[in-house]
Amino acid sequence: MIDLYFWPTPNGYKVTILLEELGLPYKVIPINIGKGEQFTPEFLKISPNNKMPAMVDHEAAGGPLAMFESGAMLLYLAEKSGRFMPQDVRGRYSVIQWLMFQMGTVGPMLGQAHHFRRYAPEQLQYAIDRYTNEAKRIYNVIDKRVGEARYLAGDYSIADMAVFPWLIPHSMQGQALEDYPHLKRWYDGLMERPAVKRGLAVMAEEVQRMRQQQQTPDKKSWEILFGKQQYEKR
Repeated sequence: MIDLYFWPTPNGYKVTILLEELGLPYKVIPINIGKGEQFTPEFLKISPNNKMPAMVDHEAAGGPLAMFESGAMLLYLAEKSGRFMPQDVRGRYSVIQWLMFQMGTVGPMLGQAHHFRRYAPEQLQYAIDRYTNEAKRIYNVIDKRVGEARYLAGDYSIADMAVFPWLIPHSMQGQALEDYPHLKRWYDGLMERPAVKRGLAVMAEEVQRMRQQQQTPDKKSWEILFGKQQYEKR
C-alpha cells in the first residue's frame, strides 16, 4: 500500500494519474496547504521542502520508503512497475528530458503566470506580461512537439502525465487551447483516458469548493501560501 500525501494541485494530480494508470492501491492523506498542514513536523519528516505531494511506499524493497518531489515519485513508480518508462537508452532519456522540462520549466513558469494573474496582491503588468508570454512560449513548444509525435516522448509516458495537469488551468495562465491545435488534440486525448479521469477525481469535492470560491484564498490562507509563514525557518 502507498500512502499519498495529497492536495488537488497539478503536482498532486501527476501522481494520482500514474497510480491509477498502474492500478496500484493507495491511500490519500489530505494535506491542506491553505491551513498550513505542510508545515507540521510529521509531514516535514517525509517532505523536508514542505511541499506536497509526498508518499510512503510500505511495500518497497527493504522496508517503507518515504519520498518527496513529484518527478522523483513518477520515476520511482515507473521503474518499480516497469511501465511508462522505456528500457532502451534513447527511449528512457527521451522521457527523462521531457519530464525535466516539466519540472524545470512548465511547472515553475506556469505557476508564476498563475500567481501574478490571480494571486498577487498587486497587479504588476510587467510580471503579468512576462509570465503570460513565457506560458505562450511553453505552449508553443508542446504544440510543436506533439505535432511531430503522438506523445511527448513518442509513446505515452510519465512525461505526459507530468505536463498535462499543469495545462488544465490554461485560462488562468492567459492561454486558449484552440490556439494550439496539436496540443489540444493531445490534451483532449489524455482527458478521455479512464485512468486520467480517475486521477483527476481525487478530492473532487474540494476542487468544486475551491472553484465556487474562484480559487482565491482568504487572507489567512494567502499568508500561509505566499506570505511570511512560508519563509519561517523550521
